[in-house]
Amino acid sequence: MGGFVGWLAGSGVVQGLIIGLTLAYLTAVLVLNAVARTETRTVNGWAEVRRAGRPGTGLLVRAALQKALPVVNVFEEAAYWRATTDGAGARLRGKHPYRLSFAPGWLPPNDAFWSLTATDPVGYQVAGSAGRSSVDSHSGLVVNADGSVDILLQPNRPSAPRANWVATPPGRFALLLRAYLPGPDIVRGDYEVPPVIEVRS
Repeated sequence: MGGFVGWLAGSGVVQGLIIGLTLAYLTAVLVLNAVARTETRTVNGWAEVRRAGRPGTGLLVRAALQKALPVVNVFEEAAYWRATTDGAGARLRGKHPYRLSFAPGWLPPNDAFWSLTATDPVGYQVAGSAGRSSVDSHSGLVVNADGSVDILLQPNRPSAPRANWVATPPGRFALLLRAYLPGPDIVRGDYEVPPVIEVRS
């Protein structure tokens, strides 16, 4: 038995299997990523996947969307948008302050609630310097005189209303916006999330 194991280890069979399995895995990841990209719609830097969680899309599409957005509801129950860049296409970085401005009446329409969360690039929620990594429809956001709402995305506590502040982590980060029981404008695809704008002094 020992002679067979020694022969097997020295024959290149084991190395061939390891290399083959590694290449198969990498190929599968590339294929799934490519399929997920074809299913993703990006507007103003916000990416949405409308068919995630939907049955009848085929095994490959379901696998790709599960990899992109694991454990999600169908779009009609919960709409998800993710941003890793600002409106100009630059990567979101914690050293920069940003603003997300919603025009009057343009907060995500829903029949439940919405939330905006800062995450690490992978998608895990992270606490900023003040531990405040999200705001939602129950945060008591301060509305501007014209009815618009500005959400401030920055590492340090702003002088503006704290209710409108999301503390961003250091380094690269992402934003996840969710609307539960989204309104008809979202379901139809008429609603667009405004771009994240870097605030320059």
